[in-house]
Amino acid sequence: MSFIVCNGKFSNADLPVIPASSRGLRYGDGLFETLKFKNDRLVLIDEHLSRLWQGMKLLQFDIPRLFTPDKLEEEMLSLIKKNKLTNARIRITVIRGNGGLYDTEAQQLNYLIETWPLPDNNGKLNENGLHLCLYRNAVKMADSFSNCKHNNFLPYVMGALHARQEKCNDAILLNQFGNICDSTIANVFLIKDGNIITPSLSQGCIAGVMRKFVIDSLKNEGISVLETEITPDELINADEVFLTNSIYNLRWVGRIDDRVYGNSKTMEIYHLLSRTNPVDFC
Repeated sequence: MSFIVCNGKFSNADLPVIPASSRGLRYGDGLFETLKFKNDRLVLIDEHLSRLWQGMKLLQFDIPRLFTPDKLEEEMLSLIKKNKLTNARIRITVIRGNGGLYDTEAQQLNYLIETWPLPDNNGKLNENGLHLCLYRNAVKMADSFSNCKHNNFLPYVMGALHARQEKCNDAILLNQFGNICDSTIANVFLIKDGNIITPSLSQGCIAGVMRKFVIDSLKNEGISVLETEITPDELINADEVFLTNSIYNLRWVGRIDDRVYGNSKTMEIYHLLSRTNPVDFC
């Protein structure tokens, strides 16, 4: 039997815990955080919880006094132990209470913690390049909420369906300006003429924890990363492309549509990050 935590209490993962009147179900009124447990520690935990709290404040949640980062960290570790996991993917979901849009009693904060096992080789650089495609039927809006991992995830959901239909590993989304935003599960980086480039936060991409870790780590090594707008043509014509997220770390892209890419510079970056910060890049 697998367990989850619902509002501080263990529950059978197979049993329903959210009522039909949940604002999270009705309106996507909430946000989430995904992180990794490996080598007996929660990886980049401070950065993840900081982003979660920033998101709750942005979405104007009433945060209970006893709902603290320390409490969440303790409950995540307890759940991992109860589920007998060595390496784990963890998802924290925070949703507002039950009721309609104008119900004042619906302000109560509810939360879930879920865990799944991860293989021992998680975080290693992929041997075969990913095959990506561009998804153009929905756009990710670049607005004041776009950097937050909120539960209004429809463009990503449809992008993932498109990728599966096209037999791709992932799909890249565009923003309302027609520029590259991010993929359905990761931030996007490209390398052109030795320069490392990624969409700026103003382009609507998720403010990824691993994205920030990679940028800051490279900067500490004297390697700059340009954060700017990227057109689809610029991405297609890049020398190399790689993706980052907190579960897989860094993965290189071998193909977007019919364009094929190498990975020599990406491999250098991966080995540099593995060598200089193996605790957080694991």
